[in-house]
Amino acid sequence: MRSVSWWVLCSSLCAPVLLVGGWAVSEQLQGPGYDSATTTISVLAANGAAGYWVMTSALVALGACHVVTACGLRPAAPFGRAALAGGGLSAMLLALFPAPSSGGSFAHGVVVAVGFSLLALWPVLAVRRGRAARYGPGAVGGPRVAPPPWGLRPGPSVTAAALMWLGGAWFLLALFVLDTAGAAERVLTFAQSFWPLVVVLSCVRMREDRMREDRMREDRFGGEGEGEGGGGGGGGRADG
Repeated sequence: MRSVSWWVLCSSLCAPVLLVGGWAVSEQLQGPGYDSATTTISVLAANGAAGYWVMTSALVALGACHVVTACGLRPAAPFGRAALAGGGLSAMLLALFPAPSSGGSFAHGVVVAVGFSLLALWPVLAVRRGRAARYGPGAVGGPRVAPPPWGLRPGPSVTAAALMWLGGAWFLLALFVLDTAGAAERVLTFAQSFWPLVVVLSCVRMREDRMREDRMREDRFGGEGEGEGGGGGGGGRADG
């Protein structure tokens, strides 16, 4: 299983920080009239908003982080990495298709829908199956199946994707019925920005576990080899 580089961990960590930091600063610039529970993040990045440049810059940086993470997340399946990168590009495109100061925008809605769908699909598309690997010389029982990192296993990935789709349904319900679209959108977007970090951390943990197992295995086989060599030497002296 291939490992991830340090810059992948950095980009995946920056994504949720930039998102939360962007909307927090933009809310302060927007003033007390902005209600984060009922008003969406798109209003913060709308044309003419007080925090337009802050929120727009945060969305562009968030998208760039997703693209960088997708490029370096080598343990994940290619389709999943492509979907994550596509979700990042959709976030960056919001700078070109911002929400209007009043009313709706079809182009903005399409970009948001595509971005959400890709980020909700990528956990499932990124799933990896275990690969056969033989550990040590003459391993007993043949190759052993090495499990993938936790974040790329079917169970956690399907669960994460299902929760994201449920979050999307909650957002629609909050937007048209409950009047709590702002709160629902924040929970959903944070979850989608946080899951790549979970996957990357599971890959790092798996790499550390493999390295520790390899060291223990080398020590064990090395000790056995020394024991056999010592026994052979003793037998030679006895014969003499």
